[in-house]
Amino acid sequence: MDEIAAIDRLGSLAQPTRLAALRRLLAAHPGSLAAGELARACASPHNTMSTHLGVLIRAGLVHVERAGRTMNYRADVKAFRGLVTFLTSDCCNGRPELCGDIARLIPKDDDIIFTERFMAPAFNVLFLCTRNSARSIIAESLLEKIGRGRFNAYSAGSEPARQPMPEVIDRLKHLGHDVSKLRCKSWNEFTGPSAPRMDFVIALCDTPQGQVCPDLGEKFVNAAWPLPDPADFKGSPTERVTLLNELYAMVRRRLEIFTSLPFTSLDRMALKKRLDEIGDTVRTAP
Repeated sequence: MDEIAAIDRLGSLAQPTRLAALRRLLAAHPGSLAAGELARACASPHNTMSTHLGVLIRAGLVHVERAGRTMNYRADVKAFRGLVTFLTSDCCNGRPELCGDIARLIPKDDDIIFTERFMAPAFNVLFLCTRNSARSIIAESLLEKIGRGRFNAYSAGSEPARQPMPEVIDRLKHLGHDVSKLRCKSWNEFTGPSAPRMDFVIALCDTPQGQVCPDLGEKFVNAAWPLPDPADFKGSPTERVTLLNELYAMVRRRLEIFTSLPFTSLDRMALKKRLDEIGDTVRTAP
């Protein structure tokens, strides 16, 4: 675990309700608890608890899993032990075993396997734009990073380019993203019987400018988040980088709101409404 991840996880616990929720989830492990149970146990309103759980999920300390229409939450013991390991790595001159019971919290291989067996199924999210070379590539890369295993991100286009825009790939690399698997794909790759079933499909086409996105269908929750096309960016290389940074921030802001939604308390229609609101450029301006 690096220092930034440790700070994120410690920060997520710097609030009484979140700390109490994680302690109850650790006590229940390997079992899971519904948000309602946690809300009652921690004397917190349901919606407030959902928000707190979202913070713990983004920090990587909690996983959410679906059981029909119910969302249950499970502590990530591997991540918790990783945090303890980070905090004690220099203890007793680098020998945490001298600290008594703390040594038991350091994860072993069998603990990792056991934890992974209880990993929660993730939401599948498909981002669409015409050429799948910039906006949808940025969204796919960002959600993989922000989602922390809770979301599987995909992207595709109706008229895919041969490769992603080099400027976009360079910018993502500069911002710390793994770009090794990013490629331009046709929407058709996600229509066959062996294709992953999508939970959300989000079109990023700049529809007011006349760009056409593929038909979204009705089998999943869909939304339109129109964004400017980097292919239309003008100016010097420095100005284009500035515009790409602004686009990146716009996508990130939307995805941060999306991943924080209280999925446990929203039905399909409510989710659709919230996704449409996220696409409102006035509401989500960076």
